[in-house]
Amino acid sequence: MNTADLRQKDEAGLKDEVKSLQKAHFNLRMQKATQQLNNTATLGDTRRAIARAKTILAEKQRAAK
Repeated sequence: MNTADLRQKDEAGLKDEVKSLQKAHFNLRMQKATQQLNNTATLGDTRRAIARAKTILAEKQRAAK
């Protein structure tokens, strides 16, 4: 999901997005641990997506104050 899509969401939607990305990242880590993960680059992609969503969430929370 790109930043334009994330910026259109409200705070609750962003929190849900962060939770789902964290769950996906956990599942990828488990696949890597059991050597079932073929493309390890997806770990970095999900980590960056989580950071992106958290950054936009923090910006929205700061703007609301």
